[in-house]
Amino acid sequence: MLEREEHVEQAYFFRALRERMLENSPMQETLRSIREELLATTKLPLAIDFLLSELKHRGEIASAMQRLGHYFTEFQSFVIREAENERGRFDMRIALEILHREAHYRSEEAGAQGIFLYQFEALCRNRLGYDAGLAAMAADPAYDDAWRTWILRIRRQVGAVDIADLLYVRSEYYSTVQERRGRKGPPPDEPPLFGQREGRIALANRHKDPLLLFAALHRHLGYPAVPLAEKPDQAGSILPQLLIRLERLESRLKLVEEEQRGGIDLAKFYVRPKDPSQPPGGEHGVK
Repeated sequence: MLEREEHVEQAYFFRALRERMLENSPMQETLRSIREELLATTKLPLAIDFLLSELKHRGEIASAMQRLGHYFTEFQSFVIREAENERGRFDMRIALEILHREAHYRSEEAGAQGIFLYQFEALCRNRLGYDAGLAAMAADPAYDDAWRTWILRIRRQVGAVDIADLLYVRSEYYSTVQERRGRKGPPPDEPPLFGQREGRIALANRHKDPLLLFAALHRHLGYPAVPLAEKPDQAGSILPQLLIRLERLESRLKLVEEEQRGGIDLAKFYVRPKDPSQPPGGEHGVK
């Protein structure tokens, strides 16, 4: 687990990298400038040096982040790797915003429940793949052995079992309900991972859209909202399209006016045939 100042600097690093990427700044120059802005007492400047060297040799930073497993989490490396995948549609700007909000949330001493829900919602909303995504989440040092075992278990169940049911069964509220009904609770080797509030919210959202579950959990638990893909701004393309349509309307109106005046003169649309006796170079030929 990293110290708080490391998470604060990571949050600034991912946010600054995203903002300067929107300005079309070269990645290498951006990394160098951000490195000078970070605290020298943290380990992030040394990590950026390694990212720069890997970027020069391989043209990517996900592999460097994965090799720095003692500093960057496996989930962070997974998100960047999916963004750098040329076959995918995952935007790098969304990936950096996801990591920025997660690092900022960790700097506020977040619990394992909020980190799991945020990471899992990021997988769902961006369609990053549950198999590799949950495996990366399980390697996060924020989770203990009980969390890690449960994450690897639901890795095989997601898609077949409702996520609300998975959360409800591993909550304290489920144990309370079982005790009220005189039934046995979960076995001792499966302790509750979620609290009373999470269990009630999960029970209320069974057999519903998972996005409604995430929205309710976000309202009550206060973990950061997962950034969504921005819709393309069509304001720049609307005006040229309107101009083209106006030109077409003007040409059609001219044809209608000519037809009302006495008919359309089709002679102006004809192309005069070339004189076969004239040389191809023009009237006087090619000299």
